[in-house]
Amino acid sequence: MAKRGKSQDVVLGDVGGTNARFAVLRDGVLGGIEHLKTAEYPHFADALDAFMAKRGDSRPIHRALFGVAGVVECERCVLTNNPWIVSAEELRDRFGFSTIHIVNDFEAVAWSLPHLMGKDLHQVGGREPDPSAPKVVLGPGTGLGVAAYLQTEQGGLVLRSEGGHATLPSGSKREDAIIAKLRQQFGHVSAERALSGNGLENLYHAIASLESLAAPDLSAAEITQAAAAGDCAISRGAVDTFCALLGSVAGNLALSFGAQGGVYIAGGITPHLRDYLPASQFRVRFEAKGRLTTYLEPIPTYLILHDDPAFVGLQWLALRQV
Repeated sequence: MAKRGKSQDVVLGDVGGTNARFAVLRDGVLGGIEHLKTAEYPHFADALDAFMAKRGDSRPIHRALFGVAGVVECERCVLTNNPWIVSAEELRDRFGFSTIHIVNDFEAVAWSLPHLMGKDLHQVGGREPDPSAPKVVLGPGTGLGVAAYLQTEQGGLVLRSEGGHATLPSGSKREDAIIAKLRQQFGHVSAERALSGNGLENLYHAIASLESLAAPDLSAAEITQAAAAGDCAISRGAVDTFCALLGSVAGNLALSFGAQGGVYIAGGITPHLRDYLPASQFRVRFEAKGRLTTYLEPIPTYLILHDDPAFVGLQWLALRQV
């Protein structure tokens, strides 16, 4: 536990393509989390400045820790799905921070995995996890984040990755045709092109095109709602395809990391599929790996229901750094 003192105040941030969330960790206690829309601020520093101004507290903060949705190199990140740049050098100059750490946002989520409670998780298939084995987390939101957590004799270790940009696999001729449509639009079709908010919309339009149907523009939330209500065959096809592809990608990651500790699904979309996912092809496709099917069958998959798992990880990282 951190010692009490002004130097222990830390501003934490979970920065994605659509939303930026901020909170202050004071003496080991996390304050309220403020949600800001990235589109309302031209630069990351402007959003952080708005949060700092709203605090109503003149007590200075000298430390910062941010999880950001993009590749972090040399204390700097150009976000993948919005034009923001998060630069430690710029933030030191503007806010006077003495210590800044910038990590990938799913690195922060992965650090949360050992600390999530039963109420934070909803299991979809599999049996009991092996507590000593690696865990994998992936998250369809504005993009698709991927990271892994390993328990070692020296403590926890997180492997960050850009696995969301690996090539999207196909499991059927129908998916071959959908991916071919996406390839005409994007060239390389990464998993993120289908398994994200924009990805669900991409699937919806690709299916409409294959069926030669005129489809109204719907957001990912509207597609999900229409599919659950049975109001739109195209939406149902898009969500069914989304769930199947999510299962394939999750199974690939389980094999790649030997994730017998479980595969965890975070992100803004999947909580809305809590009731839909178990009845979909998700788990069938997760296990459908030929000779390794029996390896995958017992591995549990979980939906993370916690509203802000990144802050669980960020809080733990901040306290560990003290």
